[in-house]
Amino acid sequence: QVQFVESGGGLVQPGGSLRLSCAASGMIFRFYNMGWYRQAPGKQRELVAEITRSGNTNYADSAKGRFTISRDNAKNTLYLQMNSLKPEDTAVYYCHSGWGGNDYWGQGIQVTVSS
Repeated sequence: QVQFVESGGGLVQPGGSLRLSCAASGMIFRFYNMGWYRQAPGKQRELVAEITRSGNTNYADSAKGRFTISRDNAKNTLYLQMNSLKPEDTAVYYCHSGWGGNDYWGQGIQVTVSS
């Protein structure tokens, strides 16, 4: 079955950086668009960034200029490089893909930006 395992989260000070990774299995990774979402306490889950199978990217306004989404099809891995982190970036971050009417999510990883 499709499985996504996120890693790389944690506690970071404002202005710091983190790189999230999402290791995919149970799918032909290079065939599918992938995305990162996040959900802060009391808020709805929102799109952070997405990347098509051909490498085209799209970012939420809040992520533009600070975050970079990328993928390594040889390693079946999705990345999110996050720079200049702000307290409002604090959330659980999820790896996502979807096809055939189905959505697939990772278990989520906590990112906390605080001094």
